[in-house]
Amino acid sequence: MLGPKCRICRREGTKLFLKGDRCYTTKCEIVKRKYPPGIHGQKGYPKMTGYGIQLREKQKIKRFYNISERQLKNYFNKAKKKTGNTEIDLIRMLETRLDSVVFNAGFGTSRYGVRQMINHGHVTVNKRKVSIPSFKVRVNNVIALKSNTKLTKKVQEALTGSVASKERRERCVPWLLIDETKPEIKVIKLPGAEDLPKDFNTKLVVEFYSR
Repeated sequence: MLGPKCRICRREGTKLFLKGDRCYTTKCEIVKRKYPPGIHGQKGYPKMTGYGIQLREKQKIKRFYNISERQLKNYFNKAKKKTGNTEIDLIRMLETRLDSVVFNAGFGTSRYGVRQMINHGHVTVNKRKVSIPSFKVRVNNVIALKSNTKLTKKVQEALTGSVASKERRERCVPWLLIDETKPEIKVIKLPGAEDLPKDFNTKLVVEFYSR
């Protein structure tokens, strides 16, 4: 038993990369046990209705970004009020959260660790301490870590030795300027549709909340 994070991936039937580099190895629990958790799990995944498929996709996004039901619903309502594509706007708002930006820049191996870093006041935006993971970053914001020997060493290890961190950085290069030596992040533009993760069928989530 590797803990609840692995159970979450097994419940959703797909990798959500909640355990960083472990998810890229044969130790990944969903590779070893391709069935849901629980005593009836080995019977396999049940056949789902249209509503069930929408629900699972909504749950997948919520768990991937580690946010509550209320938060996701609020993001959807804000995206719906915008004039652009609701699906793109929803994911863009989730990607421009402070914890998502720091995580995607490779400054931590897990979203949970990055959130703890922010909660403890180790992250600054434009040289001001921000301890709210859901803080919305904007173009030209400069995100940095407070000077802390132990923390800096941990971040450098994630930047240089983590396969997961490298993959995330490569995807975010077009809209984030990442200086690994300081370490520091500058938001040079908002992510376009091509820069957003393709791990979800956001259309199903929009349909779920539009019922």
